[in-house]
Amino acid sequence: MRILLDESLPRKLTLELPRHNVQTVQRRGWAGLKNGALLREASQEFQVLLTGDQNLEFQQDLTTLPIAVIVMVAVNNRIESLRPLIPDVLEALKTIQPGQLVRVGDG
Repeated sequence: MRILLDESLPRKLTLELPRHNVQTVQRRGWAGLKNGALLREASQEFQVLLTGDQNLEFQQDLTTLPIAVIVMVAVNNRIESLRPLIPDVLEALKTIQPGQLVRVGDG
């Protein structure tokens, strides 16, 4: 699956998803794009946006875009806090559909 890793998450998270094609917002040159613009750009090339932005679902109408979003909810966005959520992310990737948002973790 083609996954875009949002700039709110550590780049090292790409190493935790080795069976997927994961790129970072920074590598794509999209750092600093607002959520709406980022989602529009990402939806042209990626199936899923992986983010730590818990407000995204309240700021954007995701049902209108052909991309899914997974929000990782942890006490902070350090790799040590996010790594335990990877099994839930992998599980969500099995069934997530475009326009859907799934939250993993509980912060």
